[in-house]
Amino acid sequence: MRIAFVMDPIESVNIHADTTFDFMCAAKERGHEVFYVRMQDIEARDDEAWSLVYPCDVRREEGNHYTLSDVQHIGLHTLDCIFMRKDPPFDIAFLHAVHLLELAEEKGALVMNKPSGLRAANEKLYGLHFPGAIPDTIVTKRATEVKAFAESQGGKCIIKPLDGHGGAGVFLFDLTDRNANALLEMTTKDGKEYLMCQKYIPAARKGDKRILMLDGTPIGAIMRVPPEEDNRGNIHIGAVVQKTELTPRDLEICAMVGPRLKRDGLWFVGLDVIGDYLTEVNVTSPTGIQEMSRLNGVAGSAKVIEWIEEKIA
Repeated sequence: MRIAFVMDPIESVNIHADTTFDFMCAAKERGHEVFYVRMQDIEARDDEAWSLVYPCDVRREEGNHYTLSDVQHIGLHTLDCIFMRKDPPFDIAFLHAVHLLELAEEKGALVMNKPSGLRAANEKLYGLHFPGAIPDTIVTKRATEVKAFAESQGGKCIIKPLDGHGGAGVFLFDLTDRNANALLEMTTKDGKEYLMCQKYIPAARKGDKRILMLDGTPIGAIMRVPPEEDNRGNIHIGAVVQKTELTPRDLEICAMVGPRLKRDGLWFVGLDVIGDYLTEVNVTSPTGIQEMSRLNGVAGSAKVIEWIEEKIA
């Protein structure tokens, strides 16, 4: 197969942690042609999506992890599969690229995740479709509503922007903090932007579980334990990754979410679970498969590529 990866600059990937790089290596190891695509190079000719693409050889060698061959200008529909793995933010450039990739999908290429699903699934708001899985939650622009919600939760709650990523803009909001009003002014842009407010879950100190889903089914998980000085369980800010198991409640959440993920063409997804609650649904470029594979002794990326082979066949 010919598999392309729309991604951030390949020269800067962390070969020991980057999920997209691991997918590329697994595709190569299974005998497929691998192509590197920069999002800004995607364009259209009438009803066809075209792009500059770079045949790419990858290897697990620090400082020498890739080689690009001569660039080609091709119709993206001539590829078998296109991974849309550009990291957030989900901005207007990302949205336009997703629209263009839909042209390739309509002409036969498998785009993963499905463009219509990527457009529909805000990573914060998607969880609202599963009320039995999420903690107490409101979405509002009004500071008075945030304060009332915090009051109902014992005086504090978690607040986060709808388009944040990597833990950016996530705060533990406390009504007793003298900065509370200023924090709401800043995070809502004086009432112009939405905030998601959720019940604070004390289990967050023990870790934020990332469950990786393939075609609506869990394939493994990792626990990301926040550093002592931070509330956020994001790896890039110092969270420690630990081996974990799926609990009965985790499996219950997966069963709630999985069918809709399949329906929406969100085939590779990361669910964030704290304690007994789903907090986010990561659909753009979920990470964690290298850590999960090492800790659990499985070849997670190979499973994903094998699934693509079966789906295309």
